[in-house]
This record gives sequence, C-alpha cells and structure tokens, in this order.
Amino acid sequence: MFKRYHFTENARIITLKVPGPQSKKLLRKQEKYESKNRSYPRLIPIAFDKARGATVTDEDGNTFLDFFSGCGVFNLGHNNPDILKKLGFFEDNIIQAVDFPTKTKINFMEKLFSVLPKKMRGNYKINFGGPTGSDAVEAAIKLARIKTGKNVILSFQGSYHGMTTGALSVTSKLFHRNPAPPLIPGIHFMPYCSPYRCPMGTNESGKCKFECINYFQNSLENPHSGIDKPAALILEPIQGEGGTYIPKDGWVEKIVSIARKNHILVIFDEIQTGFYRTGKLFAFEHTDAIPDIITMSKGIGGIGFPLSLILYKKELDIWKPGTHIGTFRGNQIAMRAGILAIKMVKDLKIEAHVKKIGKLMKDKLKELQNEFNFIGEVRSEGMIFGVEYVKNRQSKEPSEEIAKKILRQCYENGLIVELGGYYNNVIRFLPPLIITRSMALNGLVIFKKANENIKNKISA
Repeated sequence: MFKRYHFTENARIITLKVPGPQSKKLLRKQEKYESKNRSYPRLIPIAFDKARGATVTDEDGNTFLDFFSGCGVFNLGHNNPDILKKLGFFEDNIIQAVDFPTKTKINFMEKLFSVLPKKMRGNYKINFGGPTGSDAVEAAIKLARIKTGKNVILSFQGSYHGMTTGALSVTSKLFHRNPAPPLIPGIHFMPYCSPYRCPMGTNESGKCKFECINYFQNSLENPHSGIDKPAALILEPIQGEGGTYIPKDGWVEKIVSIARKNHILVIFDEIQTGFYRTGKLFAFEHTDAIPDIITMSKGIGGIGFPLSLILYKKELDIWKPGTHIGTFRGNQIAMRAGILAIKMVKDLKIEAHVKKIGKLMKDKLKELQNEFNFIGEVRSEGMIFGVEYVKNRQSKEPSEEIAKKILRQCYENGLIVELGGYYNNVIRFLPPLIITRSMALNGLVIFKKANENIKNKISA
C-alpha cells in the first residue's frame, strides 16, 4: 500500500565514494557563499536533488533511504502525491492571511480538534505564531508568565526546545548556550528520568526508585531550595535531540502531579514527538498525564510546510490582541496540507502502521544490541529511535567517536540518520511514517553492516 510513495525500497550508490563529484562541487559553492553556521552538510556531506517518500537522490544520482526526515518534519514523506495534488484545489486563493479567518484555517482547526484525545476535546484553544517550533516555545513561556505573573520556568537536563532566546534559555545543551548573549533569567534545570544514565547515580536495571522525583519535589517545596515559585515547567514526554530518552512508566504523571500541587503550569513540547511519530497524535498519550499547554510544529505542516502553534486550556486564554504575533502565522498552504495529512493518517490507518513497523525495527535493533558490545542501549516508541554508543556495555562510557563513524558508514552506503544524545553518541532514526516493511529492513541491513565494519576496525 505504501510502496507507491517512494522512488524505490532500497538504497543505490553509483559513485565510487559519497559525496560524489557533483555533490562536492555544490558543497564547495556553499562553503563560498553560506555562513559557517551550517551544520548538517558538515556531518553528512551530500547535495540533495530530488526526494519522494522516504527516499532522496543526490546530484550524482545516488539514492538514499531517508531515516532523518528533515529533523522529523516529513512524517508523511517527501512530496507525498496524495497531498501535493490536492493542494492544487486551494479554495481560498490566498497564500498567507496573517490571522484573518479563512475556510482553510477554520477547517484546519476543526480537524485538529477532532483528533485530540477525547478528554481534551472542547477544552483547548489554538494560538498560531511564527512558522518554527522555537516560536511555539516562546509563545508557551510568554503565556505562562502572563497568566501566573511569575517569571521562573523549570526545564530538564537533556532538553532541546529551540534556538531563539527564550527557547534556548530552556534548552540545556551547553554547546548551544555558551556562545549566546545573556539568556532570559529565572530558568532552572531539573534531572530527567533516563534510566540508562540515571542523573541520580542509580544505573542498575530495575533499581530506579524515582530519586529524581524526590529531588524535583524538594526543589519546589523546600523553603531553602533557592528556587522561587515557578510559572511553568516545560517537558518533552520523550526527549528528542537529547538522545530519544524515554522516562520510566509513571514518571511523567508524578512530575505533573507535583506541578499541579504547587500551582505550576505544565507545558509539553510535542514539536518532534507529535503528529503520530510515536503511534499516537502526542507522545504524552502513552501516559495518563494531561498538560496545560502543548507546543506543536514539524509534522503538522503535512509534508514539510512551515507551521507552528500552541494548544492550551481555555482558562489560559487571557491574551490581549497582538500579545504574540508573527507575520507568517496564517500560512494557508501549510494549513491545507495539515488538513490533508490528518485525513491521510486516518484513511490509511497510519497509527497502526507506525506501531507495527516500529516494533519490527525495535526488535531488529535489539538483536544488534546483543551482537555489538559498543551498543549500550536501544530506545524507541513508535518511529522515534535512539541507539546509544559506548566504549563497552560494562562501563557505559559514551563514545561519540564510534557514533560518528557509524553515521559516516551509513550515509556512504545509502542510509541517512541523525546524531544526537547528551554526549553526541546516539544514532537517531526518524523515518517517515509511511516507510514499507522492506524499506525498514533494507535500512537496517545497511545499519548492521556499518556496525560490523566498525567492529572489524576496532578488532584489527
């Protein structure tokens, strides 16, 4: 059923090396004209030409399986024909409408509300902002501060929320923060429940007793904690760029319960984990927790069109007109694509497909974990995966070096993946949700070969 969305179901490398000569030519021109700020082509030196579904071709005619999806944007694949063709019947004849009402905008909001978890329907409102996830985070922080009259925001170690000043302020990675000008004050970082690398030092399997929860609660309720009462906390239910860390069952609910007890608003960042990436509309649906504010972007633009928003409980709707604006908050093409994407998810039973293919891939990756001692842990939910690399499983010492070598072996043989994690030692898969079983298995064959090659080099 999904085969027709892709160029092919396997990679095909025709040049002697990757990058090939045409890619190198464009990379040199990019070096000449573009700032040193560019990042991905330094790590994966490829010049893209065409794309369809979960396949991309470069300027040299090589075909790659794309398990990166533009940082998780192309949930329904590149250039999905079912969406692109229907965008031609664009009834409003307007490209962007700021915040004026249009049929497309109303239809998009109605469609999104219709797929919210049942206990949320009728209780939330939407605020559109600038077209990036960072702007959604800025809006969420601003709304929480306006509503509560407080300034302190709690975030979590390992978090990534964006690169604008407010979003960067609640992002924990020092590499991003250190070169920046002064960030917004009043941000405190709490330990995130990551059982493999427990921040409280409990790294033995099954020994976690939520020590980080005790620390979190003490930080809020101890009169000598040094932390003023917060306006809100911002949390990724599953950490993305941090390395696909998935907290222990019950942790998210306990965090939210303590926040409620202390009158703290709860923001869930679903920018990367939302729009069915985990097999449900939101990652938090795998828990019993309900947030006050949700940030959304990436996948909601259908097939890569820029769009972001926040959902929030109606009682928080205290904005004054123009409190948080953005010129491109009325992108009609993105909203139209979003409508079609939501319909496609339901028509093609994407949720069930994500769970099925996600389990297949996780099982295969677990087999690789047993085979290679430098794979410390495999983590996944639906189609978001993290494979953590260590020098050996016994010490758990992170190995950025091995992870980077694996990434290089992957793209040289036709598989595009991402690097992340606390120590840049996690290979991350974010494939389009419409990959076929064959594509999943073919991609994992390339991945296994990359691990075998590195193992042989280490052993030599």
